[in-house]
Amino acid sequence: MTTDTTNTTDATDSLLDLGALGDDFTRDPYPVYARLRALGPVHRVRIPEGATAWLVVGYDAGRALLADRRLSKEWHRASPALGIGKVSAGTSMLSSDAPAHTRLRRLVAREFTARRIERLAPRIQETTDALLDTMLDGPGRSADLVESLSFPLPMAVICELLGVPSLDRHAFRAWSGTAVSSLDAEARGRATAAMTEYLGELLADKRAAPGDDLMSALIGTSDDDGDRLSADELLGMAWLLLVAGHETTVNLLTNAVLSLLTHPRQLELLRADFGLLDNAVEETLRYEGPVETPTYRFTTEPLDVAGTVIPGGGELVLVALADCDRDPARYPDPGRFDITRDAGGHVAFGHGIHYCLGAALARTEASIALGSLLERCPELRLDTDPAALPWRTGMLIRGPLKLPVAW
Repeated sequence: MTTDTTNTTDATDSLLDLGALGDDFTRDPYPVYARLRALGPVHRVRIPEGATAWLVVGYDAGRALLADRRLSKEWHRASPALGIGKVSAGTSMLSSDAPAHTRLRRLVAREFTARRIERLAPRIQETTDALLDTMLDGPGRSADLVESLSFPLPMAVICELLGVPSLDRHAFRAWSGTAVSSLDAEARGRATAAMTEYLGELLADKRAAPGDDLMSALIGTSDDDGDRLSADELLGMAWLLLVAGHETTVNLLTNAVLSLLTHPRQLELLRADFGLLDNAVEETLRYEGPVETPTYRFTTEPLDVAGTVIPGGGELVLVALADCDRDPARYPDPGRFDITRDAGGHVAFGHGIHYCLGAALARTEASIALGSLLERCPELRLDTDPAALPWRTGMLIRGPLKLPVAW
């Protein structure tokens, strides 16, 4: 790792190539972030995906920038010099600023209600039980938890929510994983195009035969002024809900199980008191959240962050959520996984107007699945050396690709 330690207020004097740090950084980026944080909150980096960005570390600076309106989520704001392309389809809240974002969120929030999510809880439990039945009845007494539970559960729930039971889940998993994690720009483009075409067909089917589901409701919803989502906005929402709605929860559940299995004292505490279940999910979000850095933000004017000026003109800014939640200035002994701590205030779901709309659903799924898994597998253990686990590449989604377990 090379960085300028002589002038911590001028991040332009050095460029850290995070991609060159290889698998060690992918598996465990926290020591790198901590060393950068000790030098200051802003650093010029080249991300593994190839673009040059301004990386922001530390809780206070990161949380402030997540809510800073001078950073735009709209792709037309990106500098052409970045050489990056949009990785999603349509127009969604994730690629909009206020007031467009306010309008979209209002329309979606009319249908994405707490009551709708509450109605899903029995179905989440039923799906979890069925998946665990299959896993435990399989040959041997071992399985890949990602394949057996972490992936199929959130996908089934999102499909149930959106009313798309016929989704080709194997194809969608491949497209989604490539779009959000591949370091190959051409592969990301092909996956995005394939998924865009597929989602367009799903929406056409839903318009022709609406049902009692969220996607049908979004197609038909309008506010008091008659405003409704356009075709492009519906496509963006389908993308956001299907991709963001399952990728994050897959890795939240996987990371929770991995963290518990590698911290036996914490697992013992949870088994002794399942009242700690929700707190264990919150501590996982803080300690090993599923989103390492959020989707891209671009400068609309120069920003002074602790003495370092990030230029305007569409510069790429990434907030290291993973480091914000391990900042000792916010959380004492942050590298310790402790399900009894107060993990409140973490930014795993973001902060500000882009705070994750599906946070309650993700928490519900993780709590139900984790509790059911531990109850039915009292001898659950990791079936590999943790150092041998393959991890997702890129800096968006964080979690192991596989999690071999035995019981």
